[in-house]
Amino acid sequence: MASVVLSEAEKLYIVHGVQEDLRVDGRGCEDYRCAEVETDIVSNTSGSARVKLGHTDILVGVKAELGAPKLERPNEGYLEFYVDCSANATPEFEGRGGEELGTEIANTLYRVFSSENCIDLKSLCINPREHCWILYVDVLLLECGGNLFDAISLAVKAALFNTRIPKVRVLEVEEGSKEIELSDDPYDCIRLNVDEVPCIVTLSKIGYRHVVDATLQEEACSLASLLISVTSKGALTCMKKVGKGSLDPESIFEMMETGQRVGKSLHTALQKVLDEEESLGTTRQKVGFLG
Repeated sequence: MASVVLSEAEKLYIVHGVQEDLRVDGRGCEDYRCAEVETDIVSNTSGSARVKLGHTDILVGVKAELGAPKLERPNEGYLEFYVDCSANATPEFEGRGGEELGTEIANTLYRVFSSENCIDLKSLCINPREHCWILYVDVLLLECGGNLFDAISLAVKAALFNTRIPKVRVLEVEEGSKEIELSDDPYDCIRLNVDEVPCIVTLSKIGYRHVVDATLQEEACSLASLLISVTSKGALTCMKKVGKGSLDPESIFEMMETGQRVGKSLHTALQKVLDEEESLGTTRQKVGFLG
């Protein structure tokens, strides 16, 4: 994880501010930084999105490929997550520095997406036991400026919302074998329902209080954080504690309440942006991830 080194005086300044509900950048403890969301920006994918949250910059591409269902789930498709921590994001990712973090992020995403109603995986099945869609979700960390998990979860949800999977016809050919024909009409496609896809809210304990959307400087002042995945209706689907410090039960309960409240408004804000982009269709100006 990218980190910064602060003097004791700087840490004290940040901690005292948080106790007064006033952070260095002027936000309150429950305020997110302004997020920029853009979808459909990588041309050779089934869906893509870029999210900038402060100095954190995430690019996600989704590719739908035909494959065979897993033996234990013969009538479902599935998702595979890959996370690439670019060496440009922070010098700490050079060499093999980003591999451990990449694995941790991918494992967290598998956990978040393991809840039953998250994505309708049955809609990705074409022929039970034979053919299904596999969604390869590639996450690229372009820049790390704090609060990685939240930004990644927003980008993944936006990219899945943007994903278009070609419609398929299964043709019976001689000797009982089946042939698959893909529609070449870009508008003849399946769209995923992302209403139940959770977003991650990270709550960082600083002093006696906790903040959401911590900057790198604030993360340096926090010994423990709680990652909570929250649906748009405010249901908690999983939790994970990170950091060396401990959290008492009362703090955890407060953080869960904050996470639910903040998570619901995060979903509402994201969906509003996605619907606005969708309504513009092909007329909208694309910035693109090199813009």
